[in-house]
Amino acid sequence: MEAVQPRSFGIARCRAEAIAAFAFIERNFYLTKRYWGWEVAFVIYTLASSMSVIYIGKAQGGQNSEQLILYLGIGTLVWSYLNSVFSNISEMISWERWEGTIEFTMMAPISRLTHMLGVSLFAVIYGILRTALFLGALAIFFDINIAHANLGGALLVILLGSLSFIGFGIMAAVLPLLFTERGEQMTFIISSILLLVSGVYYPISVLPGWMQFMSHISPATYVLTGMRSTVLDGASTTSIFGSLWPMTLIGVVTIPLGMAVFISVERYAKRIGRLKRNG
Repeated sequence: MEAVQPRSFGIARCRAEAIAAFAFIERNFYLTKRYWGWEVAFVIYTLASSMSVIYIGKAQGGQNSEQLILYLGIGTLVWSYLNSVFSNISEMISWERWEGTIEFTMMAPISRLTHMLGVSLFAVIYGILRTALFLGALAIFFDINIAHANLGGALLVILLGSLSFIGFGIMAAVLPLLFTERGEQMTFIISSILLLVSGVYYPISVLPGWMQFMSHISPATYVLTGMRSTVLDGASTTSIFGSLWPMTLIGVVTIPLGMAVFISVERYAKRIGRLKRNG
């Protein structure tokens, strides 16, 4: 018999893993489609909240209202995207329990890396589509001029920021595994703290000193700073290196760390029987 070539085996394995990752993207798409009513409700609520904040800026901005509207608009859009990525990843265990599929998913013969890859890619795609919808809606109600913006630099910022939030999401997904009744609430608390300290609606300089320290840990702080520099000021990509390297470092550290912690906690949950319990 002819021996199987290692390269052919490697290509076949990568193809199988890619198909498995796509299956998670497809599965999450159908879940979103099934609960479309909740999706519409959350989109309308988020859009209404964002517009309320921007209208407050318009009312208080005076001669600088256009600049303030753009400042707040960037904050609401960027946070909507980053929080969408974070929530879709961190709540994946809660969704599995809700659907009653957690044991099947966690026992399936696929690597956890493939599982996380599929969930993360769906979160990014979903976040982009949702943010594009918000951007279109805000453009209808507000006169936004971004002719001088560095859109290439802004795209780079959002891509690197996505990596850092994927890492945070994977680490937060451990909580529903450990705390079946309260894990989802705890992930919501994390996103609320990130919203508070990251300067979504205000510069972090107005925060108390201890909150400013926390803001330097949040990747959203650097994403928002980079986005506002490239869009509001038209800053070059090289000039925002001070925002790019921290969010890249956070992603490089938190993604493998999150995977290691998640796999360790998953084994613990299987050993003590927490997968079977519904939160």
